[in-house]
Amino acid sequence: MPRVSNPAATSDKARSRHTTSDTMNSMKRTTRAALAAAALVLAAVPALAQNYPNRPIRLIVPFPAAGATDLFARTLGQKMGEKLGATLVVDNKPGAGGAIGSDLAAKAPPDGYTLLLATTSTHAIGPAITPKLPYDTVRDFTPIAHVGDAPSIMLVPVNTPAKTVREWIDNAKKNPGKLNYASSGNGTIVQLTAELFKAQAGVFVTHIPYRGTALAVPDLISGKVDVLFDSLPTGMPHVRDGRLRALGVTSLKRSPLAPELPPIADTLPGFESNTWFGFYGPKGLPADIVARVNKAANEALADPELKDKLARLGIEPANAGTPEQFAKMVAVDAAKWKKIVVDRKITND
Repeated sequence: MPRVSNPAATSDKARSRHTTSDTMNSMKRTTRAALAAAALVLAAVPALAQNYPNRPIRLIVPFPAAGATDLFARTLGQKMGEKLGATLVVDNKPGAGGAIGSDLAAKAPPDGYTLLLATTSTHAIGPAITPKLPYDTVRDFTPIAHVGDAPSIMLVPVNTPAKTVREWIDNAKKNPGKLNYASSGNGTIVQLTAELFKAQAGVFVTHIPYRGTALAVPDLISGKVDVLFDSLPTGMPHVRDGRLRALGVTSLKRSPLAPELPPIADTLPGFESNTWFGFYGPKGLPADIVARVNKAANEALADPELKDKLARLGIEPANAGTPEQFAKMVAVDAAKWKKIVVDRKITND
């Protein structure tokens, strides 16, 4: 029998071929448009960096105004602004141990106009003591520059028999559990410094948390507290007034801020506890902008006038370094504090 063509079926096949062709053409156009848009974005990145900065830069400080970190940010920010040709506007966003401000910085656009002044507390101790942070301190940030360190000093009452770190350790070993140390609260660097000291010295000393070291100092002076690791600007005036005795500094080498004090590391090799400060941007920050801010920070920190101002804050300017060196330093520091937190079962409760 002769085949009978089906006009309806033929028409359906034609429409199907036409629809498929249209779909493929549409996909091609969409792909070309996406590639073109991506090319424009990539092309814009060097232009963005080349013109950077052309407006004020927001510098988030995740701690209260008038504190040490805030004063450091304003002092350094002014000099960096001169190097960058733009104003750095300090924006204090305190709360949750620095997590609130850090979270804002992590979620900001990666255009160089939002930076974070982070510290040991936010990016080294924070992840260990608060596992459920709303951000990842490594994946959600771009390291830019290590800008400073603030060592602490080991303070004891003036009537303490020990005149050296070794003598204090020997006395603690002879009196296990009878001595105590003060801190500025659970999970703070003051507590962790003391716990690091205990771990390396092999001594048992009871923890007494206070709401800040300023509240602990009177009890240290009176002898109710046996030891406190405090910042240089807070502790040294009491030492120079003869109300407290300083046995050592927590940096690996003698600090130019208190050159008369030996490092605790002379007695406990490798002992070190500094509050470091550093600049971060959100993840995805263009490399040219990172390099520009890093260069401005290094140049500002080399300024003699700035060094004098930072010394009065108890902060040693960091040596000129790269973002990669900064990231490596933080990783080592974070691992050290995580081990202390886990081994000593420390919480911030």
